[in-house]
Amino acid sequence: MLTNADIAELTDLRRELHRHPELSGQETGTAARIEGLLRELGADEIRSGIGGTGLVAAFHGAAPGPSVMFRAELDALPIREAEGPAHRSATEGVAHLCGHDGHMTGLIGLARLMARQRPARGTVWLLFQPAEENGAGAAAMLADAALPGFDYGFAIHNFPGLARSHALIGAGAMNCASVGMRAMLHGATSHASEPEKARSPSLAIAEILPALTALSRGHQGQDDFRLVTITHLRMGEPVFGTTPGDAEIRATLRSRSDPEMAGLRAAAAEIVTGAAQANGLAASLDWHDDFAASINHPEAAAMLARAARAEGFAVSDEHLPMRASEDFGRFGAVAKTAMILLGSGADHPPLHGEHYDYPDDLIAPSVRLLHLVARELTG
Repeated sequence: MLTNADIAELTDLRRELHRHPELSGQETGTAARIEGLLRELGADEIRSGIGGTGLVAAFHGAAPGPSVMFRAELDALPIREAEGPAHRSATEGVAHLCGHDGHMTGLIGLARLMARQRPARGTVWLLFQPAEENGAGAAAMLADAALPGFDYGFAIHNFPGLARSHALIGAGAMNCASVGMRAMLHGATSHASEPEKARSPSLAIAEILPALTALSRGHQGQDDFRLVTITHLRMGEPVFGTTPGDAEIRATLRSRSDPEMAGLRAAAAEIVTGAAQANGLAASLDWHDDFAASINHPEAAAMLARAARAEGFAVSDEHLPMRASEDFGRFGAVAKTAMILLGSGADHPPLHGEHYDYPDDLIAPSVRLLHLVARELTG
């Protein structure tokens, strides 16, 4: 099991990772640091450069058995961290404000335990995923032939607002699907004194915005839940002498399931193109930050819940699924997967907030929880 020395060294590692964050798709230094640690621990196999900067490390058992994957994320956020901790980010405008530094540290802690006692059967794979924050990393890794196959997959995410001794998990929907829609409207400008000679997008925008938000319905506990949030709007130039000729609308679409998301995307696109056509405009659409719904497999979720209870967590499935998305969901297409949320503290600063910092005292219970799951499946 973890020693006091392990916990101290893992805490130092977490703070080191926190000081050196890297953005999605740019995690070369972080990946190299993680790979070096895994080599020092004597991992039986390491494959790097998967889906960009991603990597996996294996600890093989002597007998045949399941292939079990545990995932952590490599990337940080393009957000300025507030002044505060001594281990504050050394890169201005980039910071680990979602806890990925803690998640990586948890897998290195698991690697320490696997190195001391290999699985009796099967293989434990530790997967470090790039580009989780923009929804690109899992798909890139899955498209890479170097990625091994898995029978099971597990992940932990810390959860501010929930008491430190509590955990959230359930079978079925865990995180909503989401996608960013960018709509561009193209008309023609004129002098502001002659607006009749322009093709302004203003009337189309007046139709589109309420129609998009009207697509929202229900709450995340309902199968047909939908939420559309307008996140950005630009029309013309910031001047007084010109009637605008173009506009940009950005919105985030959310749903409980991938099939529901397909219908929501189609409905949103129809609203934009219909309003553009009715007002003599051209329209173009593109899609960004595409996250699949994260669905917990019942068997995998039950294992995580048992391990959490054994580690002393009070477990419930209240308020699930999360509206926020997670790029772990795509791994559910190839394995029995589940994610658990571990409380970071009822009053802990929120994820993606400038004052957020992963709680170091969550490292040890996270490692022990994952280790219990690994041993249940691989001995």
